[in-house]
Amino acid sequence: MEKSLTILQNEVDQWIKTIGVRYFNELTNTAILMEEVGELARLMARTYGEQSFKSSDQNRDLGEEMVDVLWVLICLANQTGINLEEAWEKKAEKRTQRDLHRHQNNEKLK
Repeated sequence: MEKSLTILQNEVDQWIKTIGVRYFNELTNTAILMEEVGELARLMARTYGEQSFKSSDQNRDLGEEMVDVLWVLICLANQTGINLEEAWEKKAEKRTQRDLHRHQNNEKLK
């Protein structure tokens, strides 16, 4: 079942309000986001890079680490009144206009 960003934002909001008690403040959630990105980066470095696994990394799931990042990002969007679907569409249009030929003309990508 596919879920839109709006549905995900609503699910996170309901979970926070019924199970999580309340949102952490925006600054705390920003720090948590950085922590989660770091955990994802560490797992990526061990899975696809040259770093070896530590015993504490052995049972980590890449998808779960990505979802942790997304979860906190959605929390921040909810807290700051950002509709992620609208923001996505706006940014996609901007990126398309800016990069319409940029990557196709990049010799490094050929």
